[in-house]
Amino acid sequence: MVIRFLLDTNIISEPVRLQANPGVIQKLKEHELEIAMASVTWHELLFGCYRLPASKKRNKIEKYLKDTIQPKIPILYYDDLAAEWFAQERARLVGLGKTPAYPDGQIAAISKVNNLILVTNNISDFIDFQEIQVENWFV
Repeated sequence: MVIRFLLDTNIISEPVRLQANPGVIQKLKEHELEIAMASVTWHELLFGCYRLPASKKRNKIEKYLKDTIQPKIPILYYDDLAAEWFAQERARLVGLGKTPAYPDGQIAAISKVNNLILVTNNISDFIDFQEIQVENWFV
């Protein structure tokens, strides 16, 4: 299958939540061969895990990331094309008086240059970026 969706951090982390959203879980299963994540997202997931104190919870999350996520979900990198798109988009937004969060801009850029639908629960973080498609699997 062809990759169609770029998953944001809150989508990938949903399955390890105590009360995971069943709609998100269903979509992950339905599209399991069509998903990827940004290298920025991988960093956010690992950073969130490593910030936790040593515990069963941290061990569970680390195992999920290393044994389930890393081998199954391709990681797309912030490359020269993504950097160019984000530089132009960031300049446009700053000209409008808006300052996009840098990691969100990188994720949006990876989504745009790979022609993928960005899946997130944080639609508002990406609303100002032009020419990207965004979906919320929580609704």
